[in-house]
Amino acid sequence: MGSWRGLRHDGSLSYESSSVIAMTLATIIGDMSDYTHLNLKDAEDQAPNFGLGDNLEFRMARVPLGLEHSGLSYLKVAPGFRFPFGHKHKNQEEVYVLVGGAARMKIEDEVRDVGQWDAVRVHKDTMRSIEAGDEGAEFLVVGAPNTGPGDAEVVQGWWSD
Repeated sequence: MGSWRGLRHDGSLSYESSSVIAMTLATIIGDMSDYTHLNLKDAEDQAPNFGLGDNLEFRMARVPLGLEHSGLSYLKVAPGFRFPFGHKHKNQEEVYVLVGGAARMKIEDEVRDVGQWDAVRVHKDTMRSIEAGDEGAEFLVVGAPNTGPGDAEVVQGWWSD
């Protein structure tokens, strides 16, 4: 079966589908909902760009999904790995949802255990970092508003025992 790119309200072709029937209906009916479809594992892994490819998988989906007002990332952390930095933002708050494994998060001066399906909202001005448990950790991270690059302040060595 062939693939096609779905139509946006403005007629542009923005996401891929495998349904010839849907393409035909779009042509007959006209206006369709504006959406994008992406498997998060298809977003480029950014961890190697930060020199952390051996311990992290970090896939930022903001651009490939065409998000206008938020960001979404997939984060996989190797067992026992602690981020070598903390960070906060100028404008963006974040929600970390642990979807697999276990972790600890240092949020300012407090260290919290995080379990599967726990959601942790962190204010833009709040320093934070992550350490994976023995089996590793997988997070979905949602940020808003969409600030683009350059919004984060990173502090190396922020979480030390």
